[in-house]
Amino acid sequence: MRTIVFLASLFAFAAVQAAPAANVPAAPEPNPTAIVVIDQAALRAAPRESAQQQVVLWQGDSLEVRGRRMDYLQVYDHRRERAGYVRASQVRLLSLQPQDAAGLLAVVRFLRDTPGAEALGIGYAAAFLRAAPGKDIDAEAFDALGAMAERLARRASSNRSKANDAVIAAHLEVVAGYGVAMRSLEREGRVQVCYDGDAFRRVMALPAGAEQKARAALALTREECIDPATTPFERASLDGWRADVLDRVPRADLPEYLKNRVRMRTAAVWSSLAFERVRRGEPAAEAAARALQELTGVNRQELAEDDASAYSDAAVRVGAVRWAAEPAPAKTAIGLAVTTATGQPGETCIRLVDAKHGDKAPLFQRCTYGTVWTNSARANAGGTALTLAVQPLDAWREMWVFHRNGNEWTVDVVPPAGDAPDVGYVEFAGWVPGGRKLLAAREVRVGGRFSRTFEVLDLDTLAVDKRADKPDSLSTFYRWQDPLWKGQTVSLR
Repeated sequence: MRTIVFLASLFAFAAVQAAPAANVPAAPEPNPTAIVVIDQAALRAAPRESAQQQVVLWQGDSLEVRGRRMDYLQVYDHRRERAGYVRASQVRLLSLQPQDAAGLLAVVRFLRDTPGAEALGIGYAAAFLRAAPGKDIDAEAFDALGAMAERLARRASSNRSKANDAVIAAHLEVVAGYGVAMRSLEREGRVQVCYDGDAFRRVMALPAGAEQKARAALALTREECIDPATTPFERASLDGWRADVLDRVPRADLPEYLKNRVRMRTAAVWSSLAFERVRRGEPAAEAAARALQELTGVNRQELAEDDASAYSDAAVRVGAVRWAAEPAPAKTAIGLAVTTATGQPGETCIRLVDAKHGDKAPLFQRCTYGTVWTNSARANAGGTALTLAVQPLDAWREMWVFHRNGNEWTVDVVPPAGDAPDVGYVEFAGWVPGGRKLLAAREVRVGGRFSRTFEVLDLDTLAVDKRADKPDSLSTFYRWQDPLWKGQTVSLR
């Protein structure tokens, strides 16, 4: 039995407030409510320290008070369906009368930003929502409740100490008793705990301040809280909803650092929408342009240090899909080029052609289930090699290198990283005269950390000859980088 389901309690209280007072007998006074304020408080069978311990109580647990014996309160725990005694110093008595709601909200305001006190703060928030008249409830309480639930979920996800496992698990059980739902997702062998966002949805639905709306939208649109098992159709629908939520945030009055966070999240979401639209055969230029616009709108002078990773993530996602916003190059009658044709269901077949070898007799053909960005094709001056961007997954773009070995043509795939696909792209950045080397830019997330490198690759082996974290640090790269790439890439941001 849940001790306080705040939504049901709120509606019940509102119904009582609206009922006519005439000829209605006074309701009996409910037993007082107490909330546990420390972890591992003992619920004992008798009012003495030596008595048997019934259960262990945790901060935020709500108890019905039924009496007092010496310095112990006689209580009943509805969540565990246990009665017993608890020291009076380990709990706080709560008044759930309307006139005392303001005091409960003051405690919520204090606890909302107190690390480790999330369960206690959620207990006080539930008590406020139960006590306050409906007309006095606005977005502030739900904003605080959501912030504490979100922080508890992050604590659970980032916990690496077995000593804290029991405490976090107990706090999650406490807040579940108040109707706060958490979801557990498995990602890369680890468990990601996510708050379901009910309180934040209420913030978005109620009249609320710009900062409250921004915090709610950012919490509701977290990439890491999307179920990996989501189907492509469900993901496209979800990303459309995420974009709508972010667009409902009024930005004019936001602090610059918070405005940056909204821009970065919006850029990431619209990059996913662009990729999904291309996969469905729909126009994607507008979505990709919106992603680029949001990324370039980030004020890097006001970028918080904690947001550096989020900025890199948004940039890589936008960089992976940027070809959707680029126009197709003018066709030429000579030199290498690529055309595409439909293969097996879901496949795109890439055909390498030149002035003498057309679609019916191409120099080389390879099929893929990835998205082929034909406008990215770049051939070298000697007509012996061509690079092409192919994107098999959202936020993961490869570079395919077609090159001639003697009289035979072959293709090699250069992935952003050798590990399992995560977030990253690698792209052509220029040809080095002589035809045996090419330049590439690479951004990738490996082990949770982002790296950005500029490289000189050997065309025969595609091994990295030289690399640096800035193009100016490589004389070959600085001298021969492609002007068109330099004007389009996001890697030089």
